[in-house]
Amino acid sequence: MNQPDFDALYADHLATMKRRADEALSRSGFDHLVVPSGTQHYQVFDDRDYPYAVNPQFKAWLPLTRVPYSWLVYTPDTSRPGQRPKVIFYQPFDYWHVVPDAPSGWWVEHFDIHIIRKPEEALALLPKPAARCAVLGEPQSTLGDYAPNNPAAAVDYLEYQRSYKTPYEIALMREAQHLAVRGHRAAEAAFREGKSEFAIHMAYCGAVGQDLGELPYNNIVALNEHGAVLHYTELGRSAPAPVRSFLIDAGASFHGYASDITRTYATDKSGEFQAMIDAVDAAQIKMGEGVRAGVDYKQLHVDSHLTLMGILKDFGVIKVSPEAALETGVSAAFFPHGLGHPIGLQVHDVAGFAESDRGGKIPRPPGHPYLRMTRVLEPGMVVTIEPGLYFIDMLLDEVKKNGRADSVDWGRVDAFRPYGGIRIEDEVMCTAGDAVNLTRPAFAAAA
Repeated sequence: MNQPDFDALYADHLATMKRRADEALSRSGFDHLVVPSGTQHYQVFDDRDYPYAVNPQFKAWLPLTRVPYSWLVYTPDTSRPGQRPKVIFYQPFDYWHVVPDAPSGWWVEHFDIHIIRKPEEALALLPKPAARCAVLGEPQSTLGDYAPNNPAAAVDYLEYQRSYKTPYEIALMREAQHLAVRGHRAAEAAFREGKSEFAIHMAYCGAVGQDLGELPYNNIVALNEHGAVLHYTELGRSAPAPVRSFLIDAGASFHGYASDITRTYATDKSGEFQAMIDAVDAAQIKMGEGVRAGVDYKQLHVDSHLTLMGILKDFGVIKVSPEAALETGVSAAFFPHGLGHPIGLQVHDVAGFAESDRGGKIPRPPGHPYLRMTRVLEPGMVVTIEPGLYFIDMLLDEVKKNGRADSVDWGRVDAFRPYGGIRIEDEVMCTAGDAVNLTRPAFAAAA
């Protein structure tokens, strides 16, 4: 696989970031954009810190994810033509922890870099007065008079623009796909060898080369009935007997950008559950092809319910039409989450509900409370497409309580219940033409 030219891609990305910052500052009435990288948070009544998570507004500018107490400062060129943005880089004198390496990489030549040894040294380098700064961050990042004010006009605009990925961002996201696919292949092999959830998880982490502090989210590694728990993260230490099925939802990070991939497997490759997996997989590919400019993501979600209920109808699980299952809420018992979400700097990226770059919210369709994306698709957006079918006792009991028991063949439910559920998830980019699946080519290349 050829490595992208990140130097050239980053230069164009930075130009885009500057244009966006100019507009954000103009709208909010501030002179300077100041973005802290974030701080370490300590556990209550303890001297242990929580895993550090970088401010997404910071890593949107810089491929730096492990530099707490650092700052990004941007002032539009109109005030001093030719000036470069400033990075205040925290590199402490510390023999208790590993000190960040000196700044290096494709971004360095574009910034004025100032090294500080103590967090408070940043005060002398931040623009004055603090009242003229739009400071984007969390309250814990406050330093002197520089308290994050997160002006809505700036944040709404910048988060909305993050929906449109630059070529640089897409290149980083592709790399995150390839890393995650390595882990998925290792995890499937461990499953086929009869390993426990914990051992499968460790095989995944080893193949990706990332642990819990680096992965974009906690891995979901679920055998058998555990696949019916949407966010199952318990990691059993011994494998069940027999092992019937395996659902893994796991991603990877690359310079601050996330991947999010789900696959489901059956032990018996010729059995009914494998046939249902194959049906969901084929449907998922078609759904991904529907990611096109001008398409309402809400409609994609509703249409996915009809498609999935068609699969359950074909397998004899439901006895009513897909339309009736959707209308009566039966479909939500088998597919209780949304079709997907925006992805990028964050796994569930921002602005999925944004009405415009000036704020506002597009509501979810009635009866679909967990959908995380309600916008019309546009070129540059990247979304996940993750349909699922599950056999969840709690939700199936609700079907009975709501007087819809006759809609379901409970004998067929019992046949599939020991397998938990199925979810297939890819990341798909919207373009001016056909959808571009970012995930499947990574699997093809690895094979």
